[in-house]
Amino acid sequence: MKDVQGERDSRNISIDRVGISDISWPIQVLDRENGTQETVADVSLSVLLLKDHRGTHMSRFIEVLAKQEKRVTLRNMEETLTALKERLNANEAHAEFNFPYFITKKAPVSGAKGRLRYDVSFRASLKENDFDLVTELIAPIQTLCPCSKEISEFGAHNQRAHAKIEVRMKEWMWIEELAEIADSCGSAPIYSILKREDEKAVTELAYANPRFVEDVVRELAIVFDKDIRVTWFRVSVTSHESIHNHDAFASVERSKV
Repeated sequence: MKDVQGERDSRNISIDRVGISDISWPIQVLDRENGTQETVADVSLSVLLLKDHRGTHMSRFIEVLAKQEKRVTLRNMEETLTALKERLNANEAHAEFNFPYFITKKAPVSGAKGRLRYDVSFRASLKENDFDLVTELIAPIQTLCPCSKEISEFGAHNQRAHAKIEVRMKEWMWIEELAEIADSCGSAPIYSILKREDEKAVTELAYANPRFVEDVVRELAIVFDKDIRVTWFRVSVTSHESIHNHDAFASVERSKV
């Protein structure tokens, strides 16, 4: 049978990335509490297509993905990209896994347990023998406005916000660690279950710990600046303002190499 994708191309243009995207795939990721966690990822896989190749073989991406046996870790992410390069005869390979991850959190007073969703991404590339992985976590947090507290006779406006943490690591960091760092830098954490005594505690914690998005993003930057496991980070915070018709955001990026 004729291999049309394998035909030679004379237009002299290489393609940076060609592959598959938006495929749902069951995976396992490392879970600090339970060993592993089952979830479903939105996956993209691609390779560099050389200028004299007309096309790539899309089915081979699925074959490589299927051999991953569901588990996504730092080690087998690199193995997956190596397999992609070899299977598709490419110099570069790229992968992105976006998935929901659930962490069980205890309410601060009652101890009631509830699962909270975090959105996680692994973005990996392998160029020649240079492997790169960026881990991203989007964490819900709470912010309370310092200005509102200062100028108001009663209360202060507060709202849900989210912290986006992106890191390159030379040593493993648990997803749960990143979530705990986000919690520690906001005005107060977010929970899925709160009894009345918990709601009182969380409300008072936020009121005692007012922070702008600028405050939160600086606190995050301080943490990752000090962490020797992290070689690069980008942190951003977006506050979904409760009394303004806009969001507020701030971002910091640092390379430590």
